[in-house]
Amino acid sequence: MNDTPKIVISASRRTDIPAFYMPWFMEQISKGFFEVVNPFNQRISVVPATADRVHTIVFWSKNFGPFLEQGYGLQLEKLGYHLFFNFTVNSDNPDLEPNVPPLNERLGQLADLCRQYGPRAVNWRFDPICFYETGPGVLRDNLKDFSLIAGQAAKSKISRCITSFMDHYPKISRRLASRPGFEFIDPPLSEKVNTILEMESQLADQSISLTTCCEKDVIQALPAPSAVTPSSCIPNDLLMELYSGRLSLRKDTGQRLKAGCGCKESADIGSYRQQPCYHQCKVG
Repeated sequence: MNDTPKIVISASRRTDIPAFYMPWFMEQISKGFFEVVNPFNQRISVVPATADRVHTIVFWSKNFGPFLEQGYGLQLEKLGYHLFFNFTVNSDNPDLEPNVPPLNERLGQLADLCRQYGPRAVNWRFDPICFYETGPGVLRDNLKDFSLIAGQAAKSKISRCITSFMDHYPKISRRLASRPGFEFIDPPLSEKVNTILEMESQLADQSISLTTCCEKDVIQALPAPSAVTPSSCIPNDLLMELYSGRLSLRKDTGQRLKAGCGCKESADIGSYRQQPCYHQCKVG
């Protein structure tokens, strides 16, 4: 008997494969492997993709419409793969996410995923929380639809929401070069804490727990009654609970552990360069 733990494929933190690259993904599945270029050192590694080597495929997306419409999930299940979903559903906001489908479509996709695969196999990500100015003194955020999304997620029996605050990377400044007057604001820690507590309160009414992605400072600053915890977007312990089998429970050292990332080991098979994301989001 082979006691070697199977692997988890992450598809993908680096691009939106369910929205744009499922034909390519299925072709690699048929080949039995992925060739992955490390974005930092350009080294190529081979990731096995056969069902006897892969425990679960974790899909990340802001638009699962093409994935659902073409029945890719059913095809993969017939081949013997387990599936898990990280679905980012944010407020309708063309300033930040100009090319994602309207919110009502995305909420329909969320409901479809939960019906087909079970709500425990779906993480709802409201990510990232953004504060920004579109002109002098005009402060905005992207929280306007949060309560609506939470209510619809609760109807689909979603039990987890993952969130974080926008990280001010240099690439974001480059994206805004053509938007004079548009500027992201990094709020003080106290405002972040108040925002998280308000979100937690709204979710508690829907029996949804709130977790944070790489927000160690915020977690440490929360008052004692808060039940907000660090998230694990690749939750190998939950995947074993859902699908049995054996997986590594080591944390993924390639992620932001010092910032509080709780993801377990996985193999990400996407590419920033070769698979550009056409959502054209200002963040994420």
